[in-house]
Amino acid sequence: MAESGKIDPMHQFAIEPMFGTDHLAIGGYNIAFTNSALWMVITVVVLWVFMLGGMKRELVPGRWQAAVESMTGFIAKLTDENIGKGGRKYVPYIFSLFMFILFANLLGLLPLGVIGLHPFTFTSHFTVTGVLAILSFSIVLIVGFFKHGIKFFSLFIPHGTPLPMVLVIFPIELVSFLFRPFSLGLRLFVAMIAGHILLKVLAGFVINSANASPLWGGVVGIPSFALMIGVSALEVLVAGIQAYVFALLTSLYIHDAEHLH
Repeated sequence: MAESGKIDPMHQFAIEPMFGTDHLAIGGYNIAFTNSALWMVITVVVLWVFMLGGMKRELVPGRWQAAVESMTGFIAKLTDENIGKGGRKYVPYIFSLFMFILFANLLGLLPLGVIGLHPFTFTSHFTVTGVLAILSFSIVLIVGFFKHGIKFFSLFIPHGTPLPMVLVIFPIELVSFLFRPFSLGLRLFVAMIAGHILLKVLAGFVINSANASPLWGGVVGIPSFALMIGVSALEVLVAGIQAYVFALLTSLYIHDAEHLH
C-alpha cells in the first residue's frame, strides 16, 4: 500500500478470517475465527494475567497488587456513588466491563507494526460495542422489571407530571430510554474509529512525503510525525475515558432500574 502511494485509512478495520477458517459454517452461517475474535481472546488473556498477578493478598502489596486493588477500589467507589444502595453487587460486572473495554482500547494502540504484527481494535466496530451496550441494557430491564414489576414504567413519568401531560411525556421518555443502548455503543465506536483513522491519515502523510522528496519529508513528514505522537498520547487518554464513560453510564442506568427516580 505504501509503495503505490495510496494508504487506505479504513483497511485497518477490515475483519478477516484467520487460520484457514474462512469456510467454516454452521447452518449456513459463517463461523470463521477472525482477527477481531483473536484480539478479543488476547484481551481476555491479558486481563486474566493482570488480575491473577495482582491477587496475591500480600500484607505489604507490591506495585502489581496495588494496581489491581486501586482499579477494583475505583469501580467500587463508582458504583457506590452512582448506583447507591445495593450497588456493590454490580461491581463484578461493571469492573469486567470497564477493564475489558480499557484493555481492548489500549492493546489496539500498541505499535506492534514495527515487528510485523497488526493489533486490531475491535471496539472500533459497532457490532462489538453494540453487543456490550445491549448486554448492559438487558441487565437494566431484568433488574427493573424483577424488582418493580409494572411499576418500572413509572420511570418514564417524571414525579409531579400533570395528568394531561402524561400522554405526551411518557412516549418521549420511553423513546429516549430505548435509544440508550444505541447511544452507549455508538459513543465508544465513534471515538475509537475516529482516532485510528486520524493516525492512519497522518501516517500516510509521513510515508508519502518521505517518498516524494527529502524537502517534502521535512516540510510535511516531520510535522505530521510530531502530530502523530501527540494524537497517540491523546488516544491513550481517550481509551481510558471511553471505558470510564461506558462504565459510568451503565451504572447510572442500573441506578434508574434499582431506584426508579
